[in-house]
Amino acid sequence: MKRYLSFFLFMAVGTMAMAQRWQYEFVPSSKQKTRSTAVLVNRSDRYSLERDYGYDFIPSPERPDRQTPFYFSVRVPDGNYRVTVTLGSRKHAAVTTVRAESRRLFVENLATRKGELRQESFIVHKHSPQIDERRVIKLKPRELTKLNFDDRLTIEINGDAPACAAITIERADSVPTVFLCGNSTVVDQDNEPWASWGQMITRWFGDQVAFANFAESGETASTFIGAGRLAKVLSMMKAGDYLIAEFGHNDQKQRFPGAGAYYNFATSLKTFIDETRARGATPLFVTPTQRRSFKDGRIQETHADYPEAMAWLAGREQVPLIDLHAMTRTFYEAMGEEQSKHAFVHYPAGSYPGQTTDFKDNTHFNPYGAYEIAKCVIEGMRQLQLPFISALRPEYKPFDPACPDDFTTFHWNDSPFFEAEKPDGN
Repeated sequence: MKRYLSFFLFMAVGTMAMAQRWQYEFVPSSKQKTRSTAVLVNRSDRYSLERDYGYDFIPSPERPDRQTPFYFSVRVPDGNYRVTVTLGSRKHAAVTTVRAESRRLFVENLATRKGELRQESFIVHKHSPQIDERRVIKLKPRELTKLNFDDRLTIEINGDAPACAAITIERADSVPTVFLCGNSTVVDQDNEPWASWGQMITRWFGDQVAFANFAESGETASTFIGAGRLAKVLSMMKAGDYLIAEFGHNDQKQRFPGAGAYYNFATSLKTFIDETRARGATPLFVTPTQRRSFKDGRIQETHADYPEAMAWLAGREQVPLIDLHAMTRTFYEAMGEEQSKHAFVHYPAGSYPGQTTDFKDNTHFNPYGAYEIAKCVIEGMRQLQLPFISALRPEYKPFDPACPDDFTTFHWNDSPFFEAEKPDGN
């Protein structure tokens, strides 16, 4: 799992001339030789600095169509990529889930019959910490192992009975990109049982839009700028793109001269607006998710005046606003004080290997909670009639946070990596 960063390698990968299309077959398409344009991947093909592609992180499967999860990585420069996976097997029925990079969900529990092969396409955004020749993002120590910040694009094949016959990766520079900026409630979480809405929202969109998640645990609007994260976003932004900012959880805890919802917080958010518009892109605000803080069956306000300040600035600057603060209150109250624990990281000791203490976190979501909140965000996008909503997959059904999905029917195949340390922030 460890990925120690080499900034020299990032620069080399970003400047070298590379192919624009990569094709890999895990099972030959017939008894004849594989197509000349595709690489037939062998079990011994492990990813390394010497090899630009290969199985990664966990042991190679005996055969990729024999119901064994695996990771597959390909070294590519920063950018957007259309990934097409051919799922299924000629020898058995399969149920396959596909995630990419830091556990971004793209294909969910796709069932195929024996002999059936299905292709699914989606856009994966890949980025490194390198901003330009002189600057890099100031990553936190725990980010040095994140799959989001390395030199490769990684696909995770998982599921009850996973089967993948082929993967094709090609540049997709023309699609609009939605850049996600925020904290631990938005970030792509690498490890079980943590999750955030930014890594679930990709499930519901096809290959006409990219989501680029630059959020990080513990960040405020001002520290996001100070770490160079906004600079990296702006270096990749083009006209027609979007920037979504959700902050407030950690900003309210800042204590220094000039701190405050209508001072440092609003000023930093104004920077997001101005820099985004200067590049011909559209800024959007998302108010912070509620904490699970109940009293007499109702959620108590814990964010002071930060959500109101965000809404005030959005109104003044004519920035589209999604009121996730209100929707998550509705969602938690609909589940109730006890049942809402199933949307958060509440697990008794021993639920995961190496977990020696109970998890009782009322800020950070588990996969089910993140999945539901991603739907809340999508409903906000639909209400705003944002153009990229046309890329929603046809199977998406309108969602009402007052009527959550039954958590007992939510099916998630854990990734093989677990983290006992909670994300930064609260």
